[in-house]
Amino acid sequence: MLRPVALLLLLLAAPRSLAVETLRIAIEDTGGEVRISGRGLGFGADSEEATFVAIPSDVAVVRRKAGKLEVNGAPVLGDSVRFRAGLSSTEDAGSSPGEQPIKAGGTQVRGDVVVRPLREGLQLINVIPLEDYLAAVLGSEMPVSFPLEALKAQAVAARTYALQKKLESYSNAFHLGSSVLHQVYGGVNREDPRTRTAVDATRGLVLTYELAPIEAYFHASCGGRTESGQDALHRDLPYLQPVDCPCGRLPASRWSASMSDAEIKSALKRPAQGMKVTARTSTRRVTRVTMGDGSSLDGVELRRRLGYTRLKSLDFEVERVEHGYMFTGRGYGHGAGLCQWGAKALADKGKGYVDILTHYYPGAELQQLY
Repeated sequence: MLRPVALLLLLLAAPRSLAVETLRIAIEDTGGEVRISGRGLGFGADSEEATFVAIPSDVAVVRRKAGKLEVNGAPVLGDSVRFRAGLSSTEDAGSSPGEQPIKAGGTQVRGDVVVRPLREGLQLINVIPLEDYLAAVLGSEMPVSFPLEALKAQAVAARTYALQKKLESYSNAFHLGSSVLHQVYGGVNREDPRTRTAVDATRGLVLTYELAPIEAYFHASCGGRTESGQDALHRDLPYLQPVDCPCGRLPASRWSASMSDAEIKSALKRPAQGMKVTARTSTRRVTRVTMGDGSSLDGVELRRRLGYTRLKSLDFEVERVEHGYMFTGRGYGHGAGLCQWGAKALADKGKGYVDILTHYYPGAELQQLY
């Protein structure tokens, strides 16, 4: 059911002159020099009202020299510079970004690119319309071959997550990063016609709780039951509660990993012998392991040290084998919120994206932001 949008959400909206919601995404940290290119390239101040000056060569080399920025050898005013592609002699400062891709360092993106000093080098920030951002996020976070209803559910979750992070960091230089620490964002190369379709079909839809955007966490596979926000992320949120999930019956949810005593000792900085699980959550995810010497380690820290791609989740059993340990588990990721493989399984059974979202975020409501 759609309800009126809260004032809090309205405050997130872009200036009316742009009529589009934008995000600032940190895409790359570089050394003291970076190359920016694009058809009809221009540069200006880092402002929505900036006037852009055309660069005839469509290429800009930005250097940091004595703490200041230079564009093609000429110093620029201010502590940052913003680039936009697709300019023409008739365009004015109010033109919408995102019409023409722009290459910044090793990434091609839509929207504008801001270059600013960071520590001893430079930082690249992509200022991009939210819906363009989502089309690339979907192609980075979920297989594009998944059913369209699963992709739609992911689009709403990703849009909600991005807006909540924007609200949380509204006055910062950027709102999100581009890695797994936030949402994986690979730029234009990760877009796909199916991700565009899913984004367009859910345009402006967000999940809310008490009329504010929720923290819409998601993960690859829960292994059969999602985890609470408190146990997975130390986020005690009413809409992140354990629910049953059909992904537990899928081969993709099962994994195993063997590690030698030497590998574990190197990762943990202590002997591995005698490792055993001594505490679990209500969904049987490991919260503590104890070693033979009596020392113990938090489950989340164990997974971080042994590697997220090897210890894919905390829903595992551990068995002593010759010269090491065998870990056998279910799921991939922290387990809270939307389960992507579970969304696929539900969509395969005919469930729509609204049903999928309602299942994984109990108590959250769907609202039309724009």
